[in-house]
Amino acid sequence: MSSPDATYSVTADELRQFIERYEQLEAEKKDIADQQKEIMAEAKGRGYDTRALRKIVAIRKREPDDLAEEEAVLEVYKAALGMA
Repeated sequence: MSSPDATYSVTADELRQFIERYEQLEAEKKDIADQQKEIMAEAKGRGYDTRALRKIVAIRKREPDDLAEEEAVLEVYKAALGMA
């Protein structure tokens, strides 16, 4: 049977590892966000509309069926309001 101090030590080490792994992912996430900002800044510098680019990225993430359904509903609503 292990002593309480040994159990605490193992638990503390494991906890520290979880926290350090999480912190590493946070740092990587920040680096990725910075790289994304750089890409958009470069695109903007070349004359692209970054708001439109972000919208396209969001659309590409969506499922085609969900997107088609949303677009169909939007067309119905726009037609009802005389916007089509």
